[in-house]
Amino acid sequence: MKKLAALLLFSALLSNFSIAQKVKHTFALGDSVFLLDKKPMQLISGEMHCTRLPRAYWRQRIKMAKAMGLNTIGTYVFWNAQEPEEGKFDFTGNNDIAEFVRIAKEEGMWVVLRPSPYACAEWEFGGYPYWLLKDKNLKVRSKDPKFLKYYRDYIMQLGKQLSPLLITNGGNILMVQIENEYGSYSNDKEYLDINRKIFREGGFTGLLFTCDGPSQMPAGYLPGYLPAVNGLDNPKEVKALINKYHDGKGPYYIAEWYPGWFDSWGKPHQGSNADEDAKKLDTVLSAGISINLYMFHGGTTRGFMNGANMGKHDPYSPQTSSYDYDAPLDESGNPTAKFYKFREIIQKHLPRGVKLPPVPAKNKTVAIPNIKLTGRGDLFSNLGKPIAADKPLCFEDLGQGYGFVLYRTTLKEAASGLLRVKQMRDYATVYLNGKRISVLDRRLSQDSLKLDDAKKGDVLDILVENNGRINYGPYLTDNRQGITEKVTLGDKELTGWKMYKFPFGNTAGFKFSQNNDADLQPALYQGSFNLSNVGDTYLDMHGFGKGFVFLNGINIGKYWNIGPQQTLYIPASWLKKGLNQIVVFDELKSGHTKISALDHPVLNEVIKE
Repeated sequence: MKKLAALLLFSALLSNFSIAQKVKHTFALGDSVFLLDKKPMQLISGEMHCTRLPRAYWRQRIKMAKAMGLNTIGTYVFWNAQEPEEGKFDFTGNNDIAEFVRIAKEEGMWVVLRPSPYACAEWEFGGYPYWLLKDKNLKVRSKDPKFLKYYRDYIMQLGKQLSPLLITNGGNILMVQIENEYGSYSNDKEYLDINRKIFREGGFTGLLFTCDGPSQMPAGYLPGYLPAVNGLDNPKEVKALINKYHDGKGPYYIAEWYPGWFDSWGKPHQGSNADEDAKKLDTVLSAGISINLYMFHGGTTRGFMNGANMGKHDPYSPQTSSYDYDAPLDESGNPTAKFYKFREIIQKHLPRGVKLPPVPAKNKTVAIPNIKLTGRGDLFSNLGKPIAADKPLCFEDLGQGYGFVLYRTTLKEAASGLLRVKQMRDYATVYLNGKRISVLDRRLSQDSLKLDDAKKGDVLDILVENNGRINYGPYLTDNRQGITEKVTLGDKELTGWKMYKFPFGNTAGFKFSQNNDADLQPALYQGSFNLSNVGDTYLDMHGFGKGFVFLNGINIGKYWNIGPQQTLYIPASWLKKGLNQIVVFDELKSGHTKISALDHPVLNEVIKE
C-alpha cells in the first residue's frame, strides 16, 4: 500500500507539474504599468547574450541574475551568428537562442526578446551578416526589396525557433522589440511598419515595442506601439517622454540603463560608480518604472565578432574582445561589488517576507604557467592558391567575411614615392620582399608610407585585417573590408594583384615546423599542455603583439598589446583534463616560445603607442 500511495503521489505531482507547464499567462500594457495576468508587474531585467556566454554556463548565469533580484532577462539575437552564410542557418551550440530562453523559463525567469536584424551591441556590423555587402547596391536598414527579402527569410526562420516560446503560446517571452535605436539612423515610419509586419508574419504575436535614446525617440518610435527609452534614469523625464509618444500613457520602461560601459582598443577600461548607480536604481524602482540593465553580464565577444564605432567627428574605434562592461556580473560570471549593492536595493523593493535566493559560489580559477610553444607556421609559407585580378578585391568580393587577406603584387618598374592604400579597412602590415616596412592603422588615419628606391621585380605584400565592421552611426552602410578602392605608388596605380585568403575559421591545414626566432613576419605558434584539474583562467598576452588565439579548436578572441585588455578569458568548460591544444597568431611580434595563464583578468592596462 505504501508503494501504491507513493506512486499515486508521484503521479499527482507529475500531473500538476505538467498542468503548470501548460498554464498560459497574459501580458498587457496598463496605463502606467505592465500587467501580468491582469496584475501590475514591474520588470527588473538584466541583459545577457547567449552567444557571448559559454553554453555550459547559461543556467548558472541565469541563477546569478535571479539571485541579484532580477525577474527578467533581456537579450539580443545576432543575425550574423544565426545565418553566417546566406541560407545557412545555425541554431546550435552557443547560437541556440531557443534553449537559452527555455532554461530561463525553467529557472522562473521571463524574457524580453530583442531579435531586430540590427542590434548594435558592439557586435560586428551591428549584427548584420557580412554577405549582405557582396551586392554593392544593396542597402541594409532600408526599404530596398533585396534587403527586405533576406530580412524576411531570417525572421521566418527565427520565428520557427522562438514563436512557440512567446507568452501568447504558453512560453516566457513577454514582448519583442522591432528594430533598435532606429532614431539614431533615420525616421522612416513606413520602414518601421514593414518591420512590424515582418515580425507578425514570422509568428511574433503579442506585444511589440521600440527603444531609442531620449533625443532620438521622435524619429524612432512607431505610433501605436510602446516606445521604451534608453540611457535615462530620471523618473519624471522617463514618464514625460513615453507619455509624449504613447498617447499620454505608459507603461514606463527603460530598455537600456547603463551601469557600466564597453571598452575600445587603446583606451582605458570603462566603468561607473557602483554607489551612484545603486542610488539611481533605487530611484527608478521607487517610481514603479520597469528597467533593463545593459549589461547585467556582458561576457566575451569571441572570434572576430567585435564591432567598431565611427562618427562624423570621431575616428574609427574597434572594440575589445572582452565585454566585461564593468557589469554587476563580471566577464567570467562572478558577482562584483556592484552586484551586491544592486541586490540590496532590489531586496528592499520586494514584498515583505520575500527573500532572494542565495548567491551561487564563485567560479574556481586556475593558473597555468609555462605553456611551451614548440611549433611555428609562417603565414608566408602557408599561402595556398591565390585569386588573381588586375585591381585588388575587397573581402566581400572575395567571398570572405572576417580575418585577413594578403594582397601581393610585383612592381613592374623601379619607383620611389608615397605608397597609399586608399580606403584601407582596417589594419595592415606592409612588406617588401618579405621584410616588414610599415604598419597602417585606420584608427590613426594611417593609409600611406614613403617607399624609397623600390626596384623592378620587388614583391610588395599588404596583409589587411578586418578589425571589426562599424556597428553604430552614420557609416553603418559603408562597411566593406580590405582594400576597398586602390593602391597607388607616386602618381601611378599598382595593378596585377594576387590575393590570399585567411578567414581563420580554424587553423586546419596549416603546416608547422620547429619553432625558431625568425624575422618579424606573421606566424602561428602551436603548443600543448596537460591539466589534472580545470578551472576558469586568463591567458596572459603580455609580450605578444596583435592577433588571436585558438584553444582546443575554439577562437577565444583577439588580443592587442595596446590594451586595455591584456588577458583572454578561458572558461573551465573549454579546457580538458589531460591534453589541451593552443594556437596563437601574432602579426606584429615573433620568436614566441612560451605563454602562460593567470588566475585573474587584466583589463585596464593601456600601452602608449
